[in-house]
Amino acid sequence: MTFFEMSDVTFQYHSGNESVLRDFALTLERGEVVGILGQSGSGKSTLLRLISGLEEPRSGRIAINGRTMVDANRFVNPEHRGVGMVFQDYALFPHMTVEQNIAFGLHRLPKKDRAAKVSEMLELVQLHDYRKRYPHELSGGQQQRVAFARALAPEPAILLMDEPFSNLDADLKESIRQQLKQILRAAGITSILVTHDVEDANAICDRIVRIG
Repeated sequence: MTFFEMSDVTFQYHSGNESVLRDFALTLERGEVVGILGQSGSGKSTLLRLISGLEEPRSGRIAINGRTMVDANRFVNPEHRGVGMVFQDYALFPHMTVEQNIAFGLHRLPKKDRAAKVSEMLELVQLHDYRKRYPHELSGGQQQRVAFARALAPEPAILLMDEPFSNLDADLKESIRQQLKQILRAAGITSILVTHDVEDANAICDRIVRIG
């Protein structure tokens, strides 16, 4: 059964005449990791904004786990879509520790459950010994793993990754790719990776879709 579906999605910014995406379609099975590969300006990041609800398409349908998020008659707000996001700059809160960053999206859980989930995520990304540290005390690779833990902690239906390796140097990038692949497999989460780097996509994705 298809877990994620985009069908006939068209989008253009108000200031432009050309469509960024036209009649775009994409499906994912549960637990599948798909790479979206394209150059700057091809619509990769726009695609993620449409899925997360930060932008609204001109036409088409987006559904996650059988639930329609947007079509001609419906628009589900971002906070109700169950979408996790990881950005290229990690977007960690500098005044919060590692465990506080991970716990940020878990305010609805009881305190005991929240603590258990944070410990589970720290174990998943192998940062248990760093829980009391602040982002500026971590390496780039460690910061990225915290960003993934924070995105995965609320158990999103789907994880969206926007060029998550672009700020890492070449040596670190290779090891982090492998770590991320293991994390995604362990979490069993359906994911979309947007990148311009074919090596990124080949390293962690089950298949690749080229756009632009």
